[in-house]
Amino acid sequence: MIGILGAGAFGTALAVALTANRPVTLWGRRIDWQGENPRLPGVAMPDAVTVTQDLDAALACDTILLALPAQALGSFLDEQGPRLAGKALVSTAKGIDLQHLTGPSALIAQAAPDAVVAVLTGPSFAADIARGLPTALTLACADGAAAQVLQDRLSTPVLRLYRTTDVTGAELGGALKNVIAIAAGTVIGAGLGDSARAAIITRGFAEMTRLAIHLGARPETLTGLSGLGDLTLTCTSAGSRNFRFGCAIGSGSAWDSATTVEGAATARALALMAARDGLDLPIAAMVARLAEGRVSVEKAMDHLLSRPLKEE
Repeated sequence: MIGILGAGAFGTALAVALTANRPVTLWGRRIDWQGENPRLPGVAMPDAVTVTQDLDAALACDTILLALPAQALGSFLDEQGPRLAGKALVSTAKGIDLQHLTGPSALIAQAAPDAVVAVLTGPSFAADIARGLPTALTLACADGAAAQVLQDRLSTPVLRLYRTTDVTGAELGGALKNVIAIAAGTVIGAGLGDSARAAIITRGFAEMTRLAIHLGARPETLTGLSGLGDLTLTCTSAGSRNFRFGCAIGSGSAWDSATTVEGAATARALALMAARDGLDLPIAAMVARLAEGRVSVEKAMDHLLSRPLKEE
């Protein structure tokens, strides 16, 4: 049986999709709905999904997907890490922990050192997965044999998983693209046009790749689903919360603070990492300042456009 921790839109969508293979237990701290998650309107819950607030029921599964927000994962692992011993643990979070400046896989490995740790990431919207629309994702696990087992266990006829052993690259691609999506949304919200967005996406991809290589990733991983694929989706679709958040910044519109925007926290983490390691991450640094309201859109764009001209 598969357990999913986190009954948000993405966790719920995965629960619906994975019933094609076996029963699923979906856990959430507070579940005040029945039959249909209001975050996924129109998607009925299959009978093969057990929705519960009983954490013990989910932890009884041998394969557990951690569909928790990146900034909430650390505290959960502090509480429950020892109970995850010996499990196959798959993170779906896309972010960098602000406290430790690491990705979710490192937090999981530290909390449950004898567990198999994997990352599921790539271009996907919860609504598409829940409705059975074709989706391709990256499954990253340092243990190649374990990756094959998980690939077979979690793939369905319409949810295709491609495996890699480059956990660092896959994880960073999923986290960093959210930051660039905020920048792309800001450009569109400010009315600067699609050509400017294309420039932000291109230079943002170069920034993502530069940081990923610095942290030990393989550059080819960033050209795959978890990097370029996810970047393309989130920078061009209003289905992306990070892109919509950027649009709100660019247009000066209000934003619901209760809506999680992983890229905002990730940008802050990247600014700290850049200072620590002496890295040049101009787009991430500017997104961090924009998200915190420390710079205007006009000044941010002036700063980026006044950088020295150089060879590509």
